[in-house]
Amino acid sequence: MKLFIMCSKQFYPRIEKIKNELEKRNIEIFLPNCYNDPTTEARTWGLGNEEHQKFKAKMFKLSEEKIKNIDAVLVLNYDKEKDGITYKNYIGGATFLEMYDAFRLGKKIYLINDIPDGMLYDEIQGFGPIVINGNLKQIT
Repeated sequence: MKLFIMCSKQFYPRIEKIKNELEKRNIEIFLPNCYNDPTTEARTWGLGNEEHQKFKAKMFKLSEEKIKNIDAVLVLNYDKEKDGITYKNYIGGATFLEMYDAFRLGKKIYLINDIPDGMLYDEIQGFGPIVINGNLKQIT
């Protein structure tokens, strides 16, 4: 099985443990585009709006190519803290779009936690995700 892990950059520190556990089960793991250098996007902002737009477009296309060649995605949707506010089971915009690509291409979508409440609840539910509640053994 080939699996693409996707999530907010804030959750990158959690990926290694999950990756190792899944690889023990002979699951081939594909990592988020900027996993090895999470400051890449912030640096592109310093180059101006046009360069940042080009960077984002490149990342969306790279993710789409990864998704075409995998069997499933695992969305790490943990609670996110920002400016004193907790966003339960957070899924950001880029991750949502990657999930949509996975849905559109007929890939299994696993969520580490429940679908977050909010304005995109119905859309995410429509993708038919498999909520595993942290149990990686449910990934098959």
